[in-house]
Amino acid sequence: MRPAHVLAASAILLAAIIPAWGAEPPLVGTWRLDRQEINGQQANSEPMTLKVTQSGDKLAFAFSVPVNNIYFVSMSYTVKLDGSEADVKNSQGDKVGSIRITPGGPSQYKMVLKSPNRPESDGKLTVSPDGKTLTSEAESQQGGRTIHSKQTFSRY
Repeated sequence: MRPAHVLAASAILLAAIIPAWGAEPPLVGTWRLDRQEINGQQANSEPMTLKVTQSGDKLAFAFSVPVNNIYFVSMSYTVKLDGSEADVKNSQGDKVGSIRITPGGPSQYKMVLKSPNRPESDGKLTVSPDGKTLTSEAESQQGGRTIHSKQTFSRY
């Protein structure tokens, strides 16, 4: 291959690779809870906001609820998307469990949530193709039966 062809091929390869390195995961953004279901039945839910930010190779998740019209972080965690375990903390900063998240396909992530006071929960996060909806689904065992929960968030 002539030097000009090598240079052109390298430029095309870099153009394809560089955006992927700097690409923001589709999870990043602010999400408002629209709907919650337990075993396919709509469940009452309090207003909640999920804010996902990126810092280097980690994503920070902060779940907020309103108290007197002011949103307070009720649960948070900062995790790498490589399956390594991260602490889940309550509003006082105390560890209440752990979470692992891995990519599960385009705009989909698998997660495992553990807590000493609750059964282990396996789930997935899915961002819609248009990037406007985030769906969180999880299954856990409670009292010998499987509980399936689903939360639907919209981006704002």
